[in-house]
Amino acid sequence: MVIVEEKIANILIKGGVGVLPTDTIYGLVASALNKQAVEKVYLLKKRTPNKPFIILISNLDDLKHFKIHLDEKVQQFLQKIWPNPVSVILSCPQPQLKYLHRNINTLAFRTPNKPTLLKLLKKTGPLIAPSANEEGKPPSETIEEAKKYFGKRVDFYVNEGKLTSEPSTLISIDRDKIKILREGAFRISEKVV
Repeated sequence: MVIVEEKIANILIKGGVGVLPTDTIYGLVASALNKQAVEKVYLLKKRTPNKPFIILISNLDDLKHFKIHLDEKVQQFLQKIWPNPVSVILSCPQPQLKYLHRNINTLAFRTPNKPTLLKLLKKTGPLIAPSANEEGKPPSETIEEAKKYFGKRVDFYVNEGKLTSEPSTLISIDRDKIKILREGAFRISEKVV
């Protein structure tokens, strides 16, 4: 298994694209730090070009790649809720990251609660990970469904059987104001907020 993980990490580091299980559903993954790989995912998904993707990170330190600096209160909050299926929208107005934020100037991040994926993220760095489907169609619950969408146009598939889960909970943080936009797979208690 270690050999397979190394191969996948190398493919992603070199700009490849693949399908693998996240902590919620199958994701179409690529390096968030590689503009060409990100654009390939937009093409594969037939995604509206002004809609940013979720970015998986291994820990808060990965936010430095995106020039995001959090105050202590927000850092403490994120440390309480991650790793879990909670996607957090943060301000990111960096012009050099336009290929990611698509002029919206925000990005959504998640630290997944899946040890194998966290291990991969530590090797590859941040990964975009939208659901493995074409825009407007149902997310893939199996690798067979993902293959119907993408065929041989991706570099690898990692099969973990049928995956069904609620989408991640989605919240936004603007300065120190936290807003729940979508309840999902993780319930945020009043005590945490």
